[in-house]
Parts: sequence; C-alpha cells; structure tokens
Amino acid sequence: MDFIVDKEKKTVYINSEFAAERELVWDAYTKPELLDRWWAPKPWRSRTKHMNFEVGGRRFYAMVSPEGEEHWSIQKYTSITPVSNFKFLNAFADKDENPDLPGSDWDLDFIEQDGGTKVNISIYNDSLERLERMIEMGFKEGITMTLKELGNLLETIRQEKESGK
Repeated sequence: MDFIVDKEKKTVYINSEFAAERELVWDAYTKPELLDRWWAPKPWRSRTKHMNFEVGGRRFYAMVSPEGEEHWSIQKYTSITPVSNFKFLNAFADKDENPDLPGSDWDLDFIEQDGGTKVNISIYNDSLERLERMIEMGFKEGITMTLKELGNLLETIRQEKESGK
C-alpha cells in the first residue's frame, strides 16, 4: 500500500492492490453487508444504518468500539461509473445524521491488473487544517489496518468460492 500526503494539494493518495477480481472488490466497497465486515480498524467495527448506493444517495454508518462507543459518518455519493470509479463526500456526523462540515472528497478508481485489482484513492480536503487533523487522528494507521481487513475478507470469500460454500 502506498500512502502519500500532499499538503500543497490538501490531498491524501492511497494505492492498494488486492488478489481478487475487480467486481468483487467493487462489491466490497459498495454493498453494506460487505462494507460492515471490513470498513473499520480492529477492534472497532462498522455498522451501516442505511445505504443507498446511487448518485445523490448516501451511506450513514457508525464506527463502533468494543465498548459500544459510536462515531458516526455520512458518505454522500456524487458520481458512480459502475465497477470502475465512484466519488463521495465524507463527513463526520452526530447520531441524528447532522454532518460536521467540512468533509473530504473521496475519488476511488478500480483497475484490473495482473489478475487482481488496484484501488487508487484520492482524498481532497477543503483546508490544510482538516487534512492535518485527519492525519493527527491516526488516519494512516487506521486505513492501513482497514485495508488489511479488506484483503483478509477478499481471501475468505475466494476460499469459500473454491470450497463451494
């Protein structure tokens, strides 16, 4: 995984590769039943309250600690090109779905490569202050653990398919 912070552009770039076909990786990012299995650094877990994956739709979810502490976020989908790219505005929120703006603009590309899938993510922040706050909160460590969970999930699904489950 590559993790690059460009303070001049107020953007974080994350490039990762997975040994899975692009459609499966796409599904892992776009279906709540799969997202909730990996979209949180352990021991936290993700819990989607609702998700409507279409332009103008949104995902409202919580990161939940082992003790039950909840940190809510909203992803508002702004562009979707099936199986190759989607974009969303991500913002922290309260439990009543009131966003804590500004948020960050995510742009995800899914590229078939050597029998696997490369995911390139750029995360643009309106302010350098927000970018620095995100980094100070441990974003690099959290996303590294989270993407490792995605790799584990994809491997589990591959093994289940091979064994006929």
